[in-house]
Amino acid sequence: MENVLITGNMGYIGPVLTQYLHRGDGDYRLYGYDSGFFAHCLTTLDGQPERALAAQHFGDLRSFDAAILDGVGAVVHLAAISNDPIGNAFAQVTEQINITASVDFARQAKAAGVRRFVFASSCSVYGAGQAAACREDAPLDPLTPYAKSKIAMEEALHVLADDDFSVICLRFATACGMSDRLRLDLVLNDFVASAVSTGKIEILSDGSSWRPLIHVQDMARAIEWALGTRETGAFMALNAGSDAWNYKIRDLAQAVSDAIPDTTVSINKDAVPDKRSYKVDFSRFSQFAGGFTPRVGLAEAIAGLSDGLRVIGFDDPDFRQSNLMRLRMLLSHQDHGTLDADLNWLR
Repeated sequence: MENVLITGNMGYIGPVLTQYLHRGDGDYRLYGYDSGFFAHCLTTLDGQPERALAAQHFGDLRSFDAAILDGVGAVVHLAAISNDPIGNAFAQVTEQINITASVDFARQAKAAGVRRFVFASSCSVYGAGQAAACREDAPLDPLTPYAKSKIAMEEALHVLADDDFSVICLRFATACGMSDRLRLDLVLNDFVASAVSTGKIEILSDGSSWRPLIHVQDMARAIEWALGTRETGAFMALNAGSDAWNYKIRDLAQAVSDAIPDTTVSINKDAVPDKRSYKVDFSRFSQFAGGFTPRVGLAEAIAGLSDGLRVIGFDDPDFRQSNLMRLRMLLSHQDHGTLDADLNWLR
């Protein structure tokens, strides 16, 4: 049985990944490491998802205790300042955690004998993108501190990787789907929440920009593949998603409207197009990951979100001011005097 440490396990992806690996065929003993910023942001009636772990460690990655890595064979590194709004609001902290502390953590993992390091990167590294769908060798054009941090971490891991420390960087498409710690600051999740709570979807841009998406369950399947594969060499950076999941923003909104009765869509046709527009080529992922490529379709993702929100009694038209928005939750911690300006716990 292999010991696997999942950092950032109490965020959006972690609960889905933890339960997926716990129920799966892999012979894993799972451990978690998290700061606890969003530990209480549960969107489930089934209790704490961490009950599937052998142990949950709490701490700040900037002061990580290397003893936690004793006996760990593989790491899934999810821990990060996790989106553009937070990265823009806390640019220095993003650099501290997503680059400096994450690189130090990877060095500690290698020194401790960890043999497989799976890093959750992002397709946002392509920025504005090009006319053609971006392959892994496409020019990188990050537009935000978050995207820049993903590239910096990939570059550092490339240097560290060798025959005894195998690294896979999964450049994930934009996440979506129901989770036990749901985020609503993601495009499809936002649209469904808005449809459920208000019957309206309002697109502030002209809706013409492209986004690749991936369901959080399929992210877990991709990570399972990365933990188990032995065919990628010392280092690989790989787009993780499906060619079928490249959508224009306005088409996503229309799909939600079609699925949830009496939902209207309004688009600001006079707005300047969103610069964050890119299509992504996932053919290499299909080549390497085989049976672990995405299975969840758009209709299923929308239905899962809609049903999940109704199960927990969600009906908040002001959800963008709630703790289901990650930046809003951090600011709330600060307002209550529990986090300082650099996102260190005060009490």
